[in-house]
Amino acid sequence: MPYTFEPLSKNQVIPSFHELLAPVYKILSHTPPLEAKGDRPLQMTFERQLKALIFYHLEEYSSGSHLVQVLEEDDFAKNEIAPPDGIKKSSFFEAVNHRGLEQLLYIFEKLQADAAKTLRKEYAHLGELVSIDGSLIDAVLSMHWADYRDGSKKAKAHLGFDINHSIPSKIFLTDGKGDERPFVSKILSLGQTGIMDRYYQCHKDFDLWQTEGKHFVCRIKRKTHKTVIETSPVSSDSIVFYNATVLLGTPNVNQTKKPVRLVGYRVDGKKYWVATDRYDITAEEVAYIYLPE
Repeated sequence: MPYTFEPLSKNQVIPSFHELLAPVYKILSHTPPLEAKGDRPLQMTFERQLKALIFYHLEEYSSGSHLVQVLEEDDFAKNEIAPPDGIKKSSFFEAVNHRGLEQLLYIFEKLQADAAKTLRKEYAHLGELVSIDGSLIDAVLSMHWADYRDGSKKAKAHLGFDINHSIPSKIFLTDGKGDERPFVSKILSLGQTGIMDRYYQCHKDFDLWQTEGKHFVCRIKRKTHKTVIETSPVSSDSIVFYNATVLLGTPNVNQTKKPVRLVGYRVDGKKYWVATDRYDITAEEVAYIYLPE
């Protein structure tokens, strides 16, 4: 039986199959063509593969085999998704093994740009905020570019999330060993502020991002050496207990060449230290940008 979704609210319900596809149709006509990677012709066009992916997640099927069975038996699936002559299990999995990664990324970029134009923008007074993180993805055998060391069969997604519009902004895929830090410069555009956890602390990158005109709010390790250039007063009733301009790191070893602003604050008794190049907002606003859950 198809999965029945409960409404999200009185005024918001899960969109239907055709509603989800509607924004894509105008993009499909100029999406790079999907080409067969061998002598055999494609068994499913990219459009049908995309429809199959959407249908699979909408109906929450348990496996690809389950979806193939539906493509053979369900009238809607046969008419809307399966090729005119139908598709067998072996041909289906061969087709999806040639999944259109280039095409999916192209559609993602176009949909993201369209959504950003129409969605209401939040936190405008704090500038354009982009949360950045990397995430490992379990790999399958057809992902020949993924890291296949013993016990490490992973790919990695490097994602920028547009906080102002509450949508993803950019995504890059690498093998599981791919370092996350170099993707900050690729994810951020001029003037945007990247929000990052302690893994992204790199003093050379703090200098680089300032040179590039890309801002950052990055949590740092509490024991990081700091050379104070100037301190600023903090209010006794604020969560902020520290606000200063500093050089981070050990001199002649890994110290930043450009000063950064360092803000310390407490949430539920726990101390947080955040480095930023944003001097145009208050220390409390810096803390708010990197507010723990």
